[in-house]
Amino acid sequence: MDANRNKVKEMSIARTMEKLRKNFMEAAYLPTAQDVVPMLRSLLEDGQSIALGGSMSLAETGALALVRSGPYRLIDRYEQGLSPEALHERLVQGFSADVFLTGVNAITEHGELYNIDGNSNRVAAMLFGPKRVIVIAGWQKIVPTLRDAVDRVKHIAAPANAIRLDRDTPCVKSGHCVAPYCDDRNLMSIAPGACDLGICSNMVVMGRQTKRGRITVLIVGEEIGY
Repeated sequence: MDANRNKVKEMSIARTMEKLRKNFMEAAYLPTAQDVVPMLRSLLEDGQSIALGGSMSLAETGALALVRSGPYRLIDRYEQGLSPEALHERLVQGFSADVFLTGVNAITEHGELYNIDGNSNRVAAMLFGPKRVIVIAGWQKIVPTLRDAVDRVKHIAAPANAIRLDRDTPCVKSGHCVAPYCDDRNLMSIAPGACDLGICSNMVVMGRQTKRGRITVLIVGEEIGY
């Protein structure tokens, strides 16, 4: 990226971080993905229980490897061989974790976090339960408005995740949502029956927080995750 485009990127990140803080979330900028692990080491305490939201960003930045190998009590949803019942139990245990570590689908320059979820344990834990939430996001997830956040998920995040999860959905075949564009009346909705096997069950917008500082957003100056 040349210096001019990089300057535009930095200004967008700065605007977004300012608005996140006004919404009572902590925000920090990390120039590269390699900076994530050192930052997490400074934020996490030995012996803390840590739960995970489904996120490619955790693997790509080394965050998942850190909490698996570090001095923490990991509630590991990704452990091989878990039965559906055991996985469900671990997801439920995550609601009482000291720290919930996750990604995000989009961040608006108004300081909002936007997520679409299928099982919805991720958005549920972000909203309530764990004492602290740490969000890791590549800078490409920053968008100007909520409408742009919805479009980003419909055209990028949801299709990529559906492909990763090997779902037989329209977006896997076309590369975009079956309802690819939104209007003021149908900002987030998908027509009933249009995508019964999809991963887009619940759409959540997180704005001004009641508990100041519970959520920390780490914005990485590289493209990571979907």
